[in-house]
Parts: sequence; structure tokens; C-alpha cells
Amino acid sequence: MKRFLLIVALLVPLLLLAQEVKLERVEPPNWWTGFKNPEVQLMVYGKNIATTTVSVDYPGFVIKKIHKTDNPNYLFLDMTISPGTRPGLAVIQFKSKDKVAGKYLYELNERKKGSAPRKSFNASDVIYLLMPDRFSNGDTTNDNCLGMLENADRSNPDGRHGGDLQGITNHLDYLKDLGVTALWLNPFQENNQEKYSYHGYSITNYYLTDPRIGTNEEFAKLCTAIHKKGMKVIMDQILNHCGSNHWWMKDLPSPDWINQWPEFTRSNYRAGTVSDPYVSTADSNLYVRGWFDKTMPDLNQRNPYLKQYLIQNSIWWIEYAGLDGIRHDTHPYPFKDVMSEWGQRILEEYPGFNIVGECWMNYPSNVAYWQKDALNKDHYNSWLPSVFDFPLYDALTRAFNEPEGWNTGILRLYEILSQDMVYPDPGNLVVFADNHDVNRCLDTQNDDVRKLKMALAFVLTTRGIPQIYYGSEILMTTGADKGHGSIRKDFPGGWPSDTQNKFTAAGRTPAEQEMFDYVKNLLTWRQSSDVVHTGKLLHFIPENGIYVYFRYNAKDAVMVVLNNNEETRHLDTKRFREVLDRYHSGTDVINGGEIGDLSLLAVPSKSALIIDLRK
Repeated sequence: MKRFLLIVALLVPLLLLAQEVKLERVEPPNWWTGFKNPEVQLMVYGKNIATTTVSVDYPGFVIKKIHKTDNPNYLFLDMTISPGTRPGLAVIQFKSKDKVAGKYLYELNERKKGSAPRKSFNASDVIYLLMPDRFSNGDTTNDNCLGMLENADRSNPDGRHGGDLQGITNHLDYLKDLGVTALWLNPFQENNQEKYSYHGYSITNYYLTDPRIGTNEEFAKLCTAIHKKGMKVIMDQILNHCGSNHWWMKDLPSPDWINQWPEFTRSNYRAGTVSDPYVSTADSNLYVRGWFDKTMPDLNQRNPYLKQYLIQNSIWWIEYAGLDGIRHDTHPYPFKDVMSEWGQRILEEYPGFNIVGECWMNYPSNVAYWQKDALNKDHYNSWLPSVFDFPLYDALTRAFNEPEGWNTGILRLYEILSQDMVYPDPGNLVVFADNHDVNRCLDTQNDDVRKLKMALAFVLTTRGIPQIYYGSEILMTTGADKGHGSIRKDFPGGWPSDTQNKFTAAGRTPAEQEMFDYVKNLLTWRQSSDVVHTGKLLHFIPENGIYVYFRYNAKDAVMVVLNNNEETRHLDTKRFREVLDRYHSGTDVINGGEIGDLSLLAVPSKSALIIDLRK
């Protein structure tokens, strides 16, 4: 009997402890009235929160359904926001045994006027890609933050360097002067990992800006400042994986929240398996369910609660910050049916919104599969308006370096563009010469500035939306170490201790200033060249190392000549009469000179000639 009483005495405090309730977080942290979809699902987390009775007393904001999982620390609340619901604070109350165990003041905001239909990024823009940690350190006080596992160390190419949102804000005038019209920021959300987290792709909190980069409020202010400069904001988002230190990894809502394996299993990275009509189940499963890396748990988007969470998170950031577009990382890796629903939900709320997906494959047919409204044999529609043109990037890295041949050299550009019939909307592809994952263009062009200029001239005049990588305008290179840390070097002058400041003309070498002026000239011209934005593309098969193409519409035309030879060529233009017969002269866009005779054009070695044609 005494032993029984002793056991009871020991169990009573344990039982009381087991029933302790603690509300820790609600996500999304707030929402808006006036969405087309009147429902939002709240993920509620806290100790034993599923044992509570939940109530909300707010006109028009009601609980439709409560979901529980096997984990008592989670609740998922389906909330309905009725038409006409007024903005305000709704009290969500959690009771345990008739006692209030927790309250959450849920803020309902009114959507900003004009927030739904917006002019997203398109072919009239030039996107400037920058990595917040490596662009500029505008606030040195947040380099190291309490609770963050990795401190700043600029001596480590793979470490954090201290760049932040304030640094970007400080240099908006530089970007405006250069002529870019849209900024793509690599992820800035919290990445609280022990190491190698500066890149932002190991998110540990989807609703929080990393404190070493700034705050949510600072990001919203940055977006406002960018908009006031007449530029647009593109946010990098990741739905395939999170960081291994994400708060939910210590206490998953359910075992199927992530794709589990008996031991660490890496993806095969074969994106083509998704559209392969002959693919084996083993290969397709390994691609979609395998982990991107050991520190990047692979999310199971088919979990219905996680699916809603991820869709709502994207919508939340669009509305919160007034985003003009999204770049989605590793787009083919998540389950494609969920990604289709994700894209559709965003476009329903924001008609005309543009999303570009990273579909890193070498064949146009593989990439085209992922663009919205593609005529896929399996009838899959991604609802993804734009994709990166990786096949054209691959051709661009080779075109100016190879000997001219039947299927080599500059012909590679022609051949890839000739396959545009597979794309539903080739004008909405994002074209680029480099980015944060590949060696810088100057490196792939063997440190030949002439080739870099040709590559950028091509990117800025061919069909699609051009994207340039930060520092290309000042001849930044990867250097001897070809690792990611070197690809993502700090922009010189972005740190108070920098001895050189490339943000100013005084800090640039003559060669760097020449390159800056070259890029600025092209970007400034391009802003007002509607024919390059929306005009048709007409090109001619390259001959003798010279590739000629036109951008044209009913009123205007631009002629582009790429000379891939090591000597100046005098181009007889009789072959191009179907366009040139309508024009008698033009302006050399790069050098500013007038061209009065279009019949014979002198094109210097390894250079681009861009002519604004006149009738």
C-alpha cells in the first residue's frame, strides 16, 4: 500500500506537468481582409495546446474547423473572414479546464489599395541580383546577434560577412544611376545554422528576417524606398526545404512533415525525372523526396497543413512588403502538384504577378515543361509564369570561346533560340550570363572583357527578361578559388573598413569605369526602347563567326551584330534586306555615333554592334 501511495505521489506532479499548457507561436502572425480566398489556416504551437478549447469573439472572423495531429503541441485552425469584416484585433482564447491558458491578439489588416493588380517585373526590366550578406554592411551593430549561432567573419569566404538591408538602402542611388529597374535579393529570412548560412537558403523561420540582416520592418521600408526610386522588388523563396535548425525540426507536427528516410538520403538532382515519360519510381522518388543537403531537410509539401502553410507564407510576404515578384528556388524539387496549386493561388490573389522558377536543366524541352500553359503530354500546368533560361546560359558560356564550326561557337546562341517553339511564352523567360551559383561571366569568358561586353549586350537585347549579377558592371571575378564563397565576394566599398569604394567613380580603375559606363549606357538606353521590351525577334544563321538579329515591331527596329572573330569584319548587309530595306540609317547605341550607310558595317573584333534603326 505504501509503495502504491508512493507511486501515486510521484505520478501526480508528472500528470500535472503533462497537462501544463503554454502558447508559444501563431503563424501566420497576422492576416488581411479583402482576399478573394476568405479563409486562412493558423498553425498554433505550444505545449499541450491541442488539449485546450479554442474560441474567437470577433465579428466576421470565425473558426470553421479545428485540426489536430498526433503531436499535442500543435493545432491548425481554419478561419473564415467574411466579406465586410473590419480590420482590428481579434482575441483568440485558449482554455484548459475552464481556465484561460493563453491568448493571442490576432491582427486583421486592411489590404492596401491597388495591392492586388500590380505591374510585376517583365521584359521592360533589367533585374539586378544581389546577395544581402555580400553587398554592403550598412549597420555594423547587427553583425553578431544574441542567439545566432554564427558570427561575422570576413576572412572566411564561406562565412557571414555582415551585409544587410541597410547596406542595400544606402546604395539605391547607385543602382538607380546604373539603370537597373528590379532588385532580386537572395533570401534574407532567418538562417540560424552553425555555419555556411550566409546564402539564406537554410531558412529556420519563414516569417522572420534574419536579425543579422535586419528586421521585417526594415525590409518593408526598403521595399517602399525601392518603389520610390521607380524600381521593383523580387523576393527569393524556398518551398523545397528548410534549415535543419528550423524551430519545428525539434518537434515536428507529424512524422510526414518532412520526407523521412532510414538514414540520410541525398536527392539525385535529376530534375528531368519529373517530366520523363519512362522514369522509374525509384528515380523519381529519390529526386523529389531526397534531401538537398544534410542541413536542408526535405519538406513534404503534400502534407495538407504544410501545403497551406507554405502557400500562405508566400502570400503573406507579397502583401506585407508589397513585393513585385518572386524568384522560386529549386522549383522542380517539390511535389509538382503542390507547386501548381501554389502558383495558382498566388495568381488568383495577384493577377499579373510574375514568378520565375529556377529549373536548372540543359534542354529547352525540359525547362519549357515548367512554364505556365505549356502543352505537356501529361497535361500538367505549373502555373509558373516564368523560368530561367538555363539552356541559353549554357550556350552563352561556350559561344564566344569555341572555334567557329558547324555546331560550335556563336551558332550555339542561334540554335538554342531556334527551339523557342517549345515555350508557351519565350518573352517571359529570364536570361542571364551568370548568377550566384555559377562562376562569374568574366571567368567563363577567360577574363576577356570584350567577351563579357558581348555577353551582356546579348542578354540585354535578346528576347526575355535580362538579369545581371552584382559586380559585373565593375569587372568582379571569381578568382583562383572557384568556390561559392568566391563567386559571392563582397562588393568593394560596401564595408566601412574597405580601402577601395567601387560604388563611386573615384574608387574605380579606368577599366572598371569603362565597364560601368558600358553597362550604364546599355541599361539607360534599354529603359526607353519599347521594341527591345516587346518587339519580335528575327535572326539569321551565323556565318563566318557573325551573328545578326533584329528586334522589331510595326514602328521601330534594332539591329544587333555580334562579331565573334579576332579581327574587325566588314559586313555586307544585302542578306538582311527583308528588314533593312525599310531603314536608311541608324544610331550606334554603344558608341553614340551616327551610321548613315547601312550597306556595309565595320564591326570590331569580339564586339557587339547595336543599331537603333531609322526610316
